[in-house]
Amino acid sequence: MPSVMHPLKQRCCQSASGRDNGGVNRANSGVNLAVLRGHNAALVLDLLRTAGDEGISRLELAERTGLTPQGVSKITARLREQGLVTDTGRRASTGGKPRTVLRLVPDAGHAVGLHLDRDELTAVLVDLAGTVVAERRSPLAFGAGGDAVVEAAASEVEALLADADGGDADAGEPDRRDVRDPDVRDPDAQEPDAQDPVHPEPPTSRVLGVGVALPGPLDHSSGVLHRVTGFPEWDGFPLRDALAERLGLPVVVDKDTNAAALGLALAGSGDAFAYLHLGTGLGAGLVLGGAPYRGPHTGAGEFGHQVIQLDGPLCSCGNRGCIEALCLAAVAAGSFDEAARVLGEGAANMVGLLDIDLVLLGGRTVAAAEERFVGGVRAVLGERARRGGTVEVPVLRAPGAATAVVEGAAQLVLAPLFGRAHGHFPANRNDRNLS
Repeated sequence: MPSVMHPLKQRCCQSASGRDNGGVNRANSGVNLAVLRGHNAALVLDLLRTAGDEGISRLELAERTGLTPQGVSKITARLREQGLVTDTGRRASTGGKPRTVLRLVPDAGHAVGLHLDRDELTAVLVDLAGTVVAERRSPLAFGAGGDAVVEAAASEVEALLADADGGDADAGEPDRRDVRDPDVRDPDAQEPDAQDPVHPEPPTSRVLGVGVALPGPLDHSSGVLHRVTGFPEWDGFPLRDALAERLGLPVVVDKDTNAAALGLALAGSGDAFAYLHLGTGLGAGLVLGGAPYRGPHTGAGEFGHQVIQLDGPLCSCGNRGCIEALCLAAVAAGSFDEAARVLGEGAANMVGLLDIDLVLLGGRTVAAAEERFVGGVRAVLGERARRGGTVEVPVLRAPGAATAVVEGAAQLVLAPLFGRAHGHFPANRNDRNLS
């Protein structure tokens, strides 16, 4: 029987066939050494992140990445210098001396997640392990326009960081040390001081950036909004650059559903699923082939604006008979069962088109009648499967549905650090109990 290579090892070996200097083939003059070293460091960091408090040894890191032990030692030494990794004791070995166990230092870096909904702003600060350490919510007038929303968002971020630092609004500017590429260091930079156990660094001392999730359509690559459904005045507004200039931090912008799908994929929800978000609007985040799918123009997932009733009610997008318009009209009339049936028909169309194997539901409107939405959508998909003789696709409440979008927004910043921005995610196919 042919041997099967571990996915992480395969990813590494596809990038580096040589074994000099941590997997770099010096004979290949076309290799970008800095990028390759950064890729290898991301592999190591990701394994440290998934190992959690239990930690992992250098030998295990070498075995699972395909890097040489010498290469792993060089990478982990650099990560330790940056304060991202620490020793956590020794583990008994089957032979030879005990192995030193390493673990990620979660509070060595933080990211801000922002969810700009049509009427509410939510902000969270998360550490490298994805744990929320601070949260704020406030009303938002999304229709007030770009400048007003940027100022409101920036003020909430500043208040969030002050809260995390103990409520001192004059705590000073966060240290902008860049750990986004942990394997490429500034040769002129001073070594970080050891953390004082009596006076530890505040949580905001290493803020890597701000991830912003909001309704689309928008251009993820440029951070420019298009004609946001119901708010055409946003068309062409450079949200990413405007907020980055205001805060002095890197900013990433994406649709709310894409951010949620990214976070859910990182948490192990699978490699072919759809996240349907029904709140003040309706959209979908797609994970296909193990990675978030945005499409060539980053416009995928406008699920709510597929027309299923010709000459139906007018939608805020300008079309008639959109799923979003029909769902929200049913909700406004107090008929959650009808809204779930309509949502189920759209979900069934998507399952048939994309052959996904899981549908996750979230959003404030779903949360208001969770069992009825999950049951209603599940019933429609089940009936379609029976008629077509196909496999019935599970329908579940998204794990952590209430904060899936805002925590996913923070992952827009963190995922590249662990090499997870575009690559495959560990599918948890043996556990469908995601609720």
